[in-house]
Amino acid sequence: MKLNELRDNDGANRTKKRVARGPGSGKGKTAGRGIKGQTSRSGVALGGYEGGQMPLYRRLPKRGFSKPNRLEFAVVNLGQLQALVDAGKLKAGDDITEDALIAAGATKRKLDGIRLMAKGELTSALTLTLAGASKAAAEAVEKAGGKLTLTRPVKERAEAAAE
Repeated sequence: MKLNELRDNDGANRTKKRVARGPGSGKGKTAGRGIKGQTSRSGVALGGYEGGQMPLYRRLPKRGFSKPNRLEFAVVNLGQLQALVDAGKLKAGDDITEDALIAAGATKRKLDGIRLMAKGELTSALTLTLAGASKAAAEAVEKAGGKLTLTRPVKERAEAAAE
């Protein structure tokens, strides 16, 4: 193969359709925009303006609430942990933290912390220090002979400690 023989794969580059270049082009006269109307003209604003009528998005009632300071957790499943242990990326005897999970490739980033979920099975005894875990995941870690420490207290546990 020589440099002058290099070329793109078929269909990799498509020539741009040149509109409004005469009747022979197939996109002449109205340039594919149809005849008259708002969308045939430049400066189209169809995103919600209804010609002065109250727009639909303002006529319908609003429901719900988006909490602005909501915590977003990265999720790691039990099956993922076991796969990492089997692959040798995590050692069963070590104290496994959130940073260790990121280094092992369980998740890309920890966001507001890593939360352990109960999907899959865990057979290795692991010592975990995470921001959160579901009840089923916590029980599965204990059942496998491991230990789970939560850095961010769960509401129920925090309320029980207050009493």
